[in-house]
Amino acid sequence: MDKLTHYRAILKRVIEKYASYKPSHGKIDTEAIVDPLRDHYEVMHIGWDGERRVHGAVIHLDLCNEKIWIQYDGTSWPVADALMAEGVPKEDIVLAFHPEKLRKYTGYAIK
Repeated sequence: MDKLTHYRAILKRVIEKYASYKPSHGKIDTEAIVDPLRDHYEVMHIGWDGERRVHGAVIHLDLCNEKIWIQYDGTSWPVADALMAEGVPKEDIVLAFHPEKLRKYTGYAIK
């Protein structure tokens, strides 16, 4: 199996795992978005928490240039940890939510 196919399978598993966790409050659904054609992967919360509308990404990952870019991680269990537990090395994970000039201090890929 080539690297991209392997990473797509990992991303699908990780997204589906995080999407299986449901918020304990409100009437909020969790959606797993897996787009292997465009290499976009997200977990979304959609619904209502009392009178407040909930709609937004909990996780947003992209596969770009054979690296996994964490665009957003709004979880209490970091997605980077889940990816490494699946065998993805730190040098193939980009913490895109940090400015590029600061990424060299993270221990993960810069780009």
